[in-house]
Amino acid sequence: MLEACCTVFLFFFCYQVASAEVHREGHYVAAVYEHRPILSPNPATLTDRRSALELMSRNLYIYEEQVIAAAKQGAQIIVFPEDGIHGFNFTRESIYPYLEFVPCPQSVKWNPCREPHLFSDTEVLQQLSCMALRSKMFLVANIGAKQPCEYNDPLCPPDGRYQFNTDVVFNANGTLVARYRKQNLYFEYAFNTPPEVDYVLFDTPFAGKFGVFTCFDILFYEPAVSLVKEYNVKQVVYPTAWMNQLPLLSAVEFQQAFATAFNINVLAANIHHPALGMTGSGIYTPLKSFIYHDMESHDGKLIVAEISVMTPEHEPQLESNARPRKSIEYPHNNFASLHIDDQVCNKKEQKAHCWVAEKEDKEAPLIFYREMMYDNFTLVPVRGTKGELQVCANTLCCYLSYQRPTISDELYALGVFDGLHTVHGTYYVQVCALVKCGGLSYSTCGQEVTDATALIDFELGGNFSTSYIFPLLLMSGINLDFTDHLGWKNNYYFMSKSGLSSGLVTAALYGRWYERD
Repeated sequence: MLEACCTVFLFFFCYQVASAEVHREGHYVAAVYEHRPILSPNPATLTDRRSALELMSRNLYIYEEQVIAAAKQGAQIIVFPEDGIHGFNFTRESIYPYLEFVPCPQSVKWNPCREPHLFSDTEVLQQLSCMALRSKMFLVANIGAKQPCEYNDPLCPPDGRYQFNTDVVFNANGTLVARYRKQNLYFEYAFNTPPEVDYVLFDTPFAGKFGVFTCFDILFYEPAVSLVKEYNVKQVVYPTAWMNQLPLLSAVEFQQAFATAFNINVLAANIHHPALGMTGSGIYTPLKSFIYHDMESHDGKLIVAEISVMTPEHEPQLESNARPRKSIEYPHNNFASLHIDDQVCNKKEQKAHCWVAEKEDKEAPLIFYREMMYDNFTLVPVRGTKGELQVCANTLCCYLSYQRPTISDELYALGVFDGLHTVHGTYYVQVCALVKCGGLSYSTCGQEVTDATALIDFELGGNFSTSYIFPLLLMSGINLDFTDHLGWKNNYYFMSKSGLSSGLVTAALYGRWYERD
């Protein structure tokens, strides 16, 4: 068994990739691979290191093929997904044979391909290093790592070791240049949260400084926002194993929103496992995205694209306050008053803003409540070919000005949520969302929808209490579009769009109030 395994391993050392060497100034070629992993049929069952290496080598063989393909297209960096090599659903004990020892690159300069015997239990690192060396590109991958505890460490687990969900980065010479240990675990009982937050950067000759974080990290301040705000990172590599959740948290939808909000490039590689709702990878810039989302295919997908290098001079969208725009003015004083449940508007100073109506409607629209994304949203229906609406919850009031050429046989609603999300993670959100409902009854609003035909021109905004607001614009067939305008005006954060590329599924402003988590 070991000899057969080693035969597979040796394959990786026996090639040399000739890649394109000429790249446009101010640009670089990036690649991400959405990987369909070969998984252990019984991840909770104990196994040995030899069997674990055999399974991982099968995934690494696929990685190798993609590295060769990306190199032939001139890629200078490639990103692979979270859990792509070893899989998932392990226990703390059953994942142990899959774990590698990963030294701190700041303490030890190490090239695993050229120095394979320097550390034990590093077979996977050696293969990844050789891929980077042979292809002459930076390589980012996710593995499981183990680290013995210091004898005086009060946080040391009872078994005497830490186990970390870990991203590793190799430069074009195969040297290990970065190690990131995931901070925000998503029900990953096999792994530990690191004792300290890792703020991981690595330098490249083609695009300068990159930041690294993983999957669920994207929803939290540490380390994702810190890297952008405090370390001035303008390019991010992002391995993920993301299960899509519509209408607000599909992978490509939020990956683009993060790139747009912070005016950065994001290289995101997801697992491909449609049965678990896992797909959605891309190369995102503030102006263009190259994405893959496919719930039907059983195959992985390599995305290669040339993109501009983002520099520190580019201003984040979420800090922009004076962008030129053709505004749809919000006529506060022309809305008909509507009595709303005291639970929604229970403060005297809020009541002036708790009006909801279409301007031409004599009858005030119905307010209703539906669960969306496991949160209790307050909603109003969107009626007619044009109108102006507002709906409030707690301190957040959302407004919508809209028009459409015809009334389609589809129901849309404007929804608001301002509160602590407590299912599958705990974090505080403020959301204004225009969503297509699953059917024609109000009870279907908040359901997962993927297709739509309505072409709606709109301006959507809210009086958010946070400046961290992510613009979501999801079109029919899980395609993306970009807003025309985005920014602050009169203490309201807004987005606007006209001339949609296809039917609208979701337009939302997803605010994260990190201080209230």
